[in-house]
Amino acid sequence: MLKITGLHAYYGSVEALKGIDINIAAGAITCLIGSNGAGKTTLLKSVSGMIKRTGSIVFNGHDELIKENPTRIAHKAIVHVPEGRHIFPGLTVEENLEVGTIAWHGFFGRKPYEVEMRSVFDLFPRLEERRKQLGWSLSGGEQQMLAIGRALMARPRLLMLDEPSMGLAPVIISDLFKKIVEINKSVGIPILLVEQNARLALEISDFAYVIDQGRVTISGPGKDLRTDPRVQEAYLGRFARKD
Repeated sequence: MLKITGLHAYYGSVEALKGIDINIAAGAITCLIGSNGAGKTTLLKSVSGMIKRTGSIVFNGHDELIKENPTRIAHKAIVHVPEGRHIFPGLTVEENLEVGTIAWHGFFGRKPYEVEMRSVFDLFPRLEERRKQLGWSLSGGEQQMLAIGRALMARPRLLMLDEPSMGLAPVIISDLFKKIVEINKSVGIPILLVEQNARLALEISDFAYVIDQGRVTISGPGKDLRTDPRVQEAYLGRFARKD
């Protein structure tokens, strides 16, 4: 699905990623864990074409993304839900969702998108209840639902989620992660997940990578990394043995 080889990424003269090799399998949830500043968000931005990078990022076995701009990458249905949600606060829930269709629908297209809207409302009933409310008036959890719903409106072939649990209450986080699994399992959308809550991320992931100082240091099936002493000590802490 997505093969990243020898990826280097830069903020000005600062090298943030230092030769990353990662594979995201079709139909799988793949997570990236690591400390703040390790390079996880930078990797997602690299795939989306938002920063300077070199190396190779091949999508679906033949589309080389490394020289593509963000617009062309979005048109390939590689959809990025950024850290912090970034919904449009002055638009209604319904209008925010409509924005997600632009890559395939166009700004003034006539193609219907009722099927996509219905599937989002079925997944997140709270959004249907709030469909005429402005984005700024939603709770943090509702805004995160909206950000993911907007991404689903884009008909993603790869969905990238950056810190979806940030700033949310534990009970909301638990429900949100169930929805992420549902998106993956029921629709088959592969997901690349960046998440500070390493325990939850590893619980739902088929495969995982640990990134430290711009390099992959550990990788393997999510269930194996949950019991890896190095991962337990560095990222799971006192929760590590509550399995």
